[in-house]
Amino acid sequence: MSLSPATLDAYLARIGYDGPRDTSLATLNGLIVAHVQTIPFENLDVLLGRPIVLDLDAVAQKLVADQRGGYCFEHNGLFLEVLRAMGFTVRPISARVRLQRPRDFTPPRTHMFVQVELREGSYLADVGVGALSPTAALRLVLDEEQVTPHETRRLVFEDGRYFHQARLMDMWSDVCEFTLEEMPPIDREVANWFTSAHPASHFKSRLVISRAEAGGVRHTILNRDYTRRGADGRAETTAIASPEALLALLDDTFGLRFPEGTRFACPALDWPSSPG
Repeated sequence: MSLSPATLDAYLARIGYDGPRDTSLATLNGLIVAHVQTIPFENLDVLLGRPIVLDLDAVAQKLVADQRGGYCFEHNGLFLEVLRAMGFTVRPISARVRLQRPRDFTPPRTHMFVQVELREGSYLADVGVGALSPTAALRLVLDEEQVTPHETRRLVFEDGRYFHQARLMDMWSDVCEFTLEEMPPIDREVANWFTSAHPASHFKSRLVISRAEAGGVRHTILNRDYTRRGADGRAETTAIASPEALLALLDDTFGLRFPEGTRFACPALDWPSSPG
């Protein structure tokens, strides 16, 4: 299924992009930064007990028409088809997320991003890796620092694997690993089931929300903590006082609106009862 012209127009309006629609690097970067600054990364439907459906119409309805966010298979699945509809040459690439995970641990292959072929060479676009979604395309070259509107990135190759890294407070941190193996729809469906439904999936046991902002700023919620990280890498974290405060923060900072009284099924969101 391909993206219709009407849905493409609606997507571009959703992210506030009104620039050129050619297949240049400038256009690709304009789409990436607009997407990451507009559509939040979030796993709220998992905590609400709703299935994550990867059908293109369902994803477009959720992220575009319903003004929601999602996680990698939704973000990058939609972005893949947006780029394809605009004439870019693209491939879905499978990966393992490595954020805060040691190299001797093997995480599940439950991530996908997009490889884009341009006149300048091969680039990687990833609008769905949470609080570290790069806000520019990364050229597929090794050991070269690549500046983005947010963190500086690089790609390294070790032990037969590529590692996408971000520089955080003068330290290089692994974001994900990959081999450039393509991830067809059936593999995404299997990985999506694990991510959204398996008891061991971290999306089943914690709330994760993030959005980038112009000027190098990142906003993140992890369970009952809200963090604002500046362009210098310094982070300020505040506790979210109540379920009502969480709903207000979702609305004000992330543009995610839920009815009053909505609660997300997650033990980490069990606020202490008020005394008396």
